[in-house]
Amino acid sequence: MILRIAKIATAFSIAAFFTLVTFGNLTDYGTNLAFVQHVMAMDTIFATSSIKNRAITDPAVHHAAYGLIIVAQATVSALCWAGVFRLLWRVRDDAARFNRSKDLIVVALTLGFLLYQFGFVTIAGEWFGMWMSQQWNGVPSAFRFVVTIIAVLIFVSLPDSELARADRVRG
Repeated sequence: MILRIAKIATAFSIAAFFTLVTFGNLTDYGTNLAFVQHVMAMDTIFATSSIKNRAITDPAVHHAAYGLIIVAQATVSALCWAGVFRLLWRVRDDAARFNRSKDLIVVALTLGFLLYQFGFVTIAGEWFGMWMSQQWNGVPSAFRFVVTIIAVLIFVSLPDSELARADRVRG
């Protein structure tokens, strides 16, 4: 039972993280919009970089990209919470049923991983050269999130059988 509680608690922490990130982006819209604008405009990457032709300077596209990020974060947050509550609902069930109840949290954590790995590390970091910016380099933070999310995804995905073992011992 302790492993199930640990899995639920770690999933809870990711749900809380995405909730706070979404809340922050909605209530302090301009701060991270500036981040998106500078990354997409590529105005702080190395002056000698030959990839500046990839820059997007249209403010409407910046707002659309930032809106997409916020929607993705809010979606992951909602799916994480739904997954956490589903796990809580099944915490005392047999191992097979509890394992089947993980599908929603696995989807949520996978989407969260993809948002930061594909969106921030791959697209922002490599395509827009964010790693070259002294001021707007979000790759280290994104990498921290990627590692944390994937660790929780792996942990939660491990099959649970301790209640099945306990039932066999009692039986």
